Amino acid sequence: MSETIERHFSMAELEARLDDVRAAPADVGRLELVVRRPVEGEREELEAGELDLVEGLVGDRWSRGKRSRTPDPATQLTLMSARAAELVAGSRERWALAGDQLYVDIDLSEANLPAGTRLAIGEAVVELSAEPHTGCKKFVARFGLAAMLFVNSPEGRALRLRGANTRVVEPAVVRPGDEVRKLV
Repeated sequence: MSETIERHFSMAELEARLDDVRAAPADVGRLELVVRRPVEGEREELEAGELDLVEGLVGDRWSRGKRSRTPDPATQLTLMSARAAELVAGSRERWALAGDQLYVDIDLSEANLPAGTRLAIGEAVVELSAEPHTGCKKFVARFGLAAMLFVNSPEGRALRLRGANTRVVEPAVVRPGDEVRKLV
């Protein structure tokens, strides 16, 4: 990868490009990328991913829990705005480094999708959790401190720039290109 793709963006650069994230469709969007994390540090971009009521994304390490704790169903699956991923990562090739499973082009903001809102993703349905999704040391290493501060700012949290925790309520296979639709 070139240095341009791998570089970390400044706060000013992130703020200058935020309007693109705000312009995401409110009601109907698209699934752009499905990523499975079989073990810590590994990413597999999938042509199709099976969403399951118990496992979340089948084959993802979420269902095995962290540090021998039982995983929290409210954090079963994470969605990240494809536009926010582009904002912090700089290129589609680096989106998966964010560590989320589904990258969607839809407005994930709390105002548009409050906790409890359901989204249809193809034939599957997920429900947004009140549990916030925040960046960690790995996010800082991959995208820089400015990116972490930006996504965790009050506005960043309201827009859910770091992503949204969800749980599967109707299992199905999902694929990039599937419609993502807010359910009323």
